[in-house]
Amino acid sequence: MKEIITVSREFGSGGRELGKRLADALDYAYYDREIVTTLAAETGMDPNYLDRKLDQGSLLSSYPIHYAQSFNTVPDTATSILTLQTRLIRKLAENGRCVIVGRAADVLLEDEHPFRLFVYADQASKLARCRSRAAEGENLSDKEMLRQMKRIDKARAEFHDILAETPWGERLSYDLGVNTSGLDIRGIVPSVAEYYRNWLRCR
Repeated sequence: MKEIITVSREFGSGGRELGKRLADALDYAYYDREIVTTLAAETGMDPNYLDRKLDQGSLLSSYPIHYAQSFNTVPDTATSILTLQTRLIRKLAENGRCVIVGRAADVLLEDEHPFRLFVYADQASKLARCRSRAAEGENLSDKEMLRQMKRIDKARAEFHDILAETPWGERLSYDLGVNTSGLDIRGIVPSVAEYYRNWLRCR
């Protein structure tokens, strides 16, 4: 069995940090930005633009797509990028022993039976985490930041739900849900890693 962990997360929950620290703790490969840089090289598109669109799941957010519809219903550029991303994610997962963050990897790799992690947090914790990581000079009000968080999560959910039969965030779709509210990500990694090792042993 391939050892693959996929991380889905609410914006601001610290899922990306948890994924990276978990990969380090397990000595697994970690794939996140690497997917973007490879796609940018293959498409000639700006990596920052791709990172923003793919990480936030918003590449398709302007198009009326629903589950069971084909990518053929969206413009060629979006179709090509999503096809390349799907192929790349599956290639990266071939050797196993990896953590892949976001991009509906839990659905794309369903046949590999990955360990599916969903990371979430309360509103106050997500706001605080976003504030601590805000770019210099960014002065969004709490209301504006909350609106942005909801928009990004909505786009992620819509993209995920194009591919999946169960909704994004639905607890039965994941093997472990982690509530990071008020917690230091570094401190919970050992417990998550141990849970994962036990999950492997029980398979």
